[in-house]
Amino acid sequence: MNPLHRVGTRLAIALAIVLALALGLVDLIVVPSLERNLIDAKLAQLRDAAPGVAAQLSPLNEVSCLTCEVQTASASSNARVAILTGLGSDTVLVFEDSNLVSSDDLANDPLALRASRLLQATEGTVRRSGERYAEAAIPLEGDFVVLLSAPLHDALANVDLVRRRLLIAGLIALVASISIGYVAATLFARRIRRLERAADRIAGGDFSQEVRDHGTDELGELATAFERMRGRLGQLEHARREFIANASHELRTPLFSLGGFLELMENEELDESTRREFMATMREQIDRLTKLATDLLDLSRLDAGRLRVETEQVDLNGLVRILADEFRAVARARGHELAVAVNGGAPALADEERALQIGRVLVENALVHTPPGTAVRLSSCTMNGSAVLEVEDGGSGIPHEHVPHVFERFYRAESTVASGSGLGLAIARELAELMGGTIQLETAPGRTVFRLLLRRSSSFGTYP
Repeated sequence: MNPLHRVGTRLAIALAIVLALALGLVDLIVVPSLERNLIDAKLAQLRDAAPGVAAQLSPLNEVSCLTCEVQTASASSNARVAILTGLGSDTVLVFEDSNLVSSDDLANDPLALRASRLLQATEGTVRRSGERYAEAAIPLEGDFVVLLSAPLHDALANVDLVRRRLLIAGLIALVASISIGYVAATLFARRIRRLERAADRIAGGDFSQEVRDHGTDELGELATAFERMRGRLGQLEHARREFIANASHELRTPLFSLGGFLELMENEELDESTRREFMATMREQIDRLTKLATDLLDLSRLDAGRLRVETEQVDLNGLVRILADEFRAVARARGHELAVAVNGGAPALADEERALQIGRVLVENALVHTPPGTAVRLSSCTMNGSAVLEVEDGGSGIPHEHVPHVFERFYRAESTVASGSGLGLAIARELAELMGGTIQLETAPGRTVFRLLLRRSSSFGTYP
């Protein structure tokens, strides 16, 4: 893998960019703001001191004493104080402390010139001899201007110091964050690679190894979802293999039986009663094959979304009677007592043929998977705003470990009495959901109830 494509490298680069942007914003916003605040503080100091200096120097004495007075004002204001006169003319006189820097640079001071021209106090910053100064200029009587000046070197030096320290701290934070981020991302990438290997195993059909991740973050939740998927796919794979074995048996047995009966009928002289018996047995085997083919076709249509239902008003009481009539002979042959109970009207919105198909699955399930002599009861009623068709048997009940799986495709409990494809209940539930209903299971030792719940019809006519 290209090193630039690794998560750790990308995260480290992203952190470096974020920190670089943060440092840039600090240098563009915070440092200039600090510099402005320091300059404003110095200007405020000069502005506050300026009236006192002006009062101290006004009225001015003889020119010979101006230097002395300026020295006194400079000491009291803690600033360089100069008195300028003749501004704007060819001869500008400057009176200041003789011990200070040469005053020639003050003759063309822009703030002093502005104060002299506008006759009002001004303040700001100027640059002289490569250095910046904060200044306040106040005009006085007699064409005099008092100029207070303070160097900004120390303040700006503090700003530069802050900038350097911020840069050093930022670089240290950048290196530390890149290192920590790279290590954290590397550990995170290892977890991702474990999930990737687990996904490859699952894609290859190996469901034996658990998907584990002890983290509690989103990646840990993803690993938990992977583990659920692995378990589910493992169950489906087991069910698929079981179905292949069951379907092979379901196909081989009737086909072998049909072939044997045909051979006997061709090669043997059979009396009419034996022939009729053979034909009845062959018809049963053909029905068995037809049912398996129908289940598989319905399943494929459900998966493809091509199975449609026609919603209409259906009388579940009538459906219960139809089912009882269809299965009465089968129940008698298997030694079951088949009872019917209808409680008032049970109007439903459903597809009548599909509702009958579901009912046949539930009744056949009760008759086939319970021992002879078990009572089976069919009933219809309304419950909590739903129309309900119930199939109840008095068998031993469904073992607890099988209850969560009875509606799964191809699932057959090991203790199943009779053979089957394991598709009936799965198809029944999907058909019920397609009609806006559901199937509920209630089981306990000595009692098992399957309930088909459908939407109740608000307007219901009388059925013949």
